[in-house]
Amino acid sequence: MEKIGFIGEYDKIDLIIYVAKILTELGKKVLILDATSKQKSRYVVPTINPTISYLTQFQDIDIAVGLKNFENMQRYLSVDEEELNYDYMLIDINTSEGIIQNALTATDKVYYVTSFDLYTLKKGIEIISEITEPLKLTKIYFSRTYSNEDDEYLEFLALGKKIMWDENIIYFPLENGDATVIAENQRISKIKYRNLSNDYKEGLISLASDILAKPSKEIKSLVRKLE
Repeated sequence: MEKIGFIGEYDKIDLIIYVAKILTELGKKVLILDATSKQKSRYVVPTINPTISYLTQFQDIDIAVGLKNFENMQRYLSVDEEELNYDYMLIDINTSEGIIQNALTATDKVYYVTSFDLYTLKKGIEIISEITEPLKLTKIYFSRTYSNEDDEYLEFLALGKKIMWDENIIYFPLENGDATVIAENQRISKIKYRNLSNDYKEGLISLASDILAKPSKEIKSLVRKLE
């Protein structure tokens, strides 16, 4: 099982769900672990009997809510890791405790997700400031525009932290249309790509390609089919 971390204060759960759907359509068994303090998945992922902690399934994706790490989920289900047999665990994290509890290291694939408003930037850096072991991060930027100055400012804020930045950057434009489409899909409990902007879909394709270490051509064809 590969651990894929998504770190930052920025709201990430919809992004994670949409890329997880691509992975399941490619035959991968995927678990999303919501290790955030906000627990947004509790409100946007449909379930019949929500409790403090639970595991639910949404369009072939397993989603763990209120269970801070994989070991907690194993104890909750009273099973061994082999019995669960996931290909990927996608972890949504917005606290330094979440990084530590899920034992993310430089060998795991980890994304730092942010926009460029000061609260999100500085709070996100605060999350990684207590990490004592080196952590390799790939940047995911949500912004209407993006410049080298924005990237340089983030790296300036992160000076002195145990961070190794990957040269690759994945970019999602902040489009109100995409937010509206995602909100509508939440209300009908569906993961639909049809009305998302081409730029947002390109971002998802780039992210899935990076996770799978596969060329984007095959993934692009799949996303077209999912529309």
